[in-house]
Amino acid sequence: MYSIQGLKTVSNSLPKGLKKIFKKGGHNYNSIIENWSNLVGKKISDVCYPKSIKTNRELKDGLLILNVFHGDQLFVEYNKNEIIDKINVFFGYQFIKDIKLLLIKEKIDKINKYNFSKEEKNKLQKKVDKINNENLKKNLTNLIDVFNKKK
Repeated sequence: MYSIQGLKTVSNSLPKGLKKIFKKGGHNYNSIIENWSNLVGKKISDVCYPKSIKTNRELKDGLLILNVFHGDQLFVEYNKNEIIDKINVFFGYQFIKDIKLLLIKEKIDKINKYNFSKEEKNKLQKKVDKINNENLKKNLTNLIDVFNKKK
């Protein structure tokens, strides 16, 4: 590589790991992720998101792998060609040739995270009772009551 008066070329100044990503089309994948909801629309972006892209060396005829929420795979399957067309129009050439769907279950785990036992709720109430500020105590008690009714 040539340098002018001690300056490094751009390709030499990039980290080795980043060079590999650029060669594999990582900047295209990043563009898809950043513009996903604008590219495919709100309905499709709410039920699926890109997981990875596999392309050849010319960065053409790639395979887009989408994570799809269980139950919405049929909707995404019917819109595969529309997704491919929109992405290819965005890039200006046939970047994506096919789409593969991977089913994922919806995020149910977060709901169980806040499922308190009666003992834990009683401990919270005892801590609230120790607070001197009446306004804060009232608001926290209301919050605990609402939480108990919801569960």
